[in-house]
Amino acid sequence: MAVSLFPKISIVTPSFNQAGYLEKTINSVIDQRYPNLEYIIIDGGSVDGSVKIIKKYEPYLTYWISERDNGQVDAINKGLRRASGEWVAWQNSDDIYYPGAFEELAEAIRMHPEASLIIGDLMLIDQDEKKIRDVRYINPEYHALLAEGMLIANQSSFWRRELHEKIGYLDENYHCSFDYEWFLRVAEHAKGMHVSSVWGALRYHDETKTSTMTERFLSEQKQILDGRSMPEWRKSMYKLRRLSLMLGEGQFDYVFRGLRKFVAGQKGGQV
Repeated sequence: MAVSLFPKISIVTPSFNQAGYLEKTINSVIDQRYPNLEYIIIDGGSVDGSVKIIKKYEPYLTYWISERDNGQVDAINKGLRRASGEWVAWQNSDDIYYPGAFEELAEAIRMHPEASLIIGDLMLIDQDEKKIRDVRYINPEYHALLAEGMLIANQSSFWRRELHEKIGYLDENYHCSFDYEWFLRVAEHAKGMHVSSVWGALRYHDETKTSTMTERFLSEQKQILDGRSMPEWRKSMYKLRRLSLMLGEGQFDYVFRGLRKFVAGQKGGQV
């Protein structure tokens, strides 16, 4: 079966009162100039000027709506249910894609037709888009995600839409850690692969859930992992596995940077 040079990609952006960042998100999608793109924006009834921004880019959108909803997860699911692309993803209204990400994804799809989940690397940025640090990944694997947590990020991840027929959509019972629960399900059922290229950026600012709802994140993660606990020695083995695979890929500077932070006792999350 012939593989399309440009498989159809559907991007969903959930939006609510993020006018300060929304336009940059939209531009990061449409400036890809990808020839087979479906872009959907689901706005939750913003009153901060977001709708004016969305209307400005209406010619580039396949579909958009602004109405009251039940929050971010509800909005993402609405968009994913409407999506018709072979591959789908969501990009938050304060995060961005980097140039060339969609073309690199299309190339990865052609090279690895067996894959149903493809991820790139991630950059952490501040409110002014100043780079904080990069986050490098490896091929996503279910047990590794159980052992180490979010070794994947929606800002640089894409999956085959047909997966939704098998595993459903995002769980709206979760408000903060819904992405972790979702990617655990995806990794459990999908053949995953990783492209060593930064495809997206996660923006840190004072209004993000990460900044304001830490306790709820931890509570939801505990609920998600209930009954799937793993002994500490096995978690350590998965971390050593990840580091060895990164070294095998030649990511020496990245690994040693993380090890130096660990030895110094600094809090830096994943290495």
